[in-house]
Amino acid sequence: MQATTSVEFSPVTALSPLDGRYVGKLAALRPFMSEYGYMHRRVQVELAWFEHLSDAGFAEFPPLSPAARAHLRAVVANFSPADAEAIKAIEKTTNHDVKAVEYWIRGNAAMGVKGAFDGWPELQQAGEFVHFACTSEDINNTSHALQIKAGRDQVLLPGLDGIIAKLRAMAHQFAAVPMLSRTHGQTASPTTVGKELGNVAVRLATVRAKIADVKLMGKMNGAVGNYNAHLSAWPEFDWEAFSRAVVETPEADAATPADAKIGLGLTFQPYSIQIEPHDYMAELFDAIARSNTILIDIARDIWGYVSLGYFKQKLKAGEIGSSTMPHKVNPIDFENAEGNLGLANAVLKHLSEKLPISRWQRDLTDSTVLRNIGVAMGYAVLAHQSLLTGLNKLELNEEALAADLDAAWEVLAEPIQTVMRRYGVPGAYEKLKEVTRGKSVTAEALHALIVSLEIPQADKDRLLAMTPGSYIGKAVELAQRV
Repeated sequence: MQATTSVEFSPVTALSPLDGRYVGKLAALRPFMSEYGYMHRRVQVELAWFEHLSDAGFAEFPPLSPAARAHLRAVVANFSPADAEAIKAIEKTTNHDVKAVEYWIRGNAAMGVKGAFDGWPELQQAGEFVHFACTSEDINNTSHALQIKAGRDQVLLPGLDGIIAKLRAMAHQFAAVPMLSRTHGQTASPTTVGKELGNVAVRLATVRAKIADVKLMGKMNGAVGNYNAHLSAWPEFDWEAFSRAVVETPEADAATPADAKIGLGLTFQPYSIQIEPHDYMAELFDAIARSNTILIDIARDIWGYVSLGYFKQKLKAGEIGSSTMPHKVNPIDFENAEGNLGLANAVLKHLSEKLPISRWQRDLTDSTVLRNIGVAMGYAVLAHQSLLTGLNKLELNEEALAADLDAAWEVLAEPIQTVMRRYGVPGAYEKLKEVTRGKSVTAEALHALIVSLEIPQADKDRLLAMTPGSYIGKAVELAQRV
């Protein structure tokens, strides 16, 4: 079949399922991690640098008026996809994306480009201070950090929080529901449903804190990290302190006073080559990947519990589980989550391994790789949604849990032999092994053994009263305090 040579872009022609099949599910992430989001942050960085320069005390660039500052902040606040398209149009001539941003801001008469400074003589007069002494990477590294900050804080972490909250609620709800454990796929000491879900909630909360605590770094120190160009213009000026102020002064938000100084709200990186070293990115991506690995673990476990009948799934009107088997209600949400978490981790692993490496003071291998941060986050966010959807569909089948426990009296060999050892009964382990290993164990057989033991009657009575469903240790308490 001959391929169509030209197809208009749409969700069904998109090369990536993130922008095709799943386009509607990632609307919250797209404003931050898309090309538009990247352009938006570049404009934000350029104008923050520009505004700080006006306050540096240079005679050649007096402080901007309140009206001019308000205009600059409005340019950032109102930046639109159409503005990003305009920058891309300029890039067709410059063949340089950061220079295109600069020209879009201050204009370029020779190219016929009208900029955001048009109609503002005060700003046009200071136009040469846009991108002053900066290398492209001063703008790019801080823009990537701002993208990551927004994507992490506003999309990724809230999605993870939703899963943690659901697992915590389920841990409390099912804290006292006994469940047969399986180690190596074999019956083992009972637990409770709530305790097992609580385990995962605690693990996720721990790694969630690590993701949130990673400091997002930014450098603005010139072509090789030494402020060479900066000092050539003003040798006596403290450019390092100035750059730190731009990077670390908080971003503007709805509560920021109009006369407040604004910056980027990142953590200053004092040492770099031309590019920020990206070590913080590797730390962050490794932490996100670790959270994804934990989620793969729970997705597979829930899949298994559904297979065992421990959980039923709520039916959705019109949904089909199999094209030929009408009875099926497949655990598709957990399967979808597992697959997308794997894709996310594949990209995250490459990002964390590649990005901290640069040949000498700069090569471009990081540039194209960095554009895929949104891909990695996108697959993770998609998986979060699938997993939470799956968890919300679950209905506990306590009858199946109870039946499994009632068929596994062999698990009480552990407490019986432990009590025997307490009282010095010789060969305790071996005696229980002979009675239970590889055999179908009944309550009657275990009770006969207990009655024959030379141990205090109170302990005999306690063991005789024990069932697989009651042998759960501190599981209830542990689940309830998650």
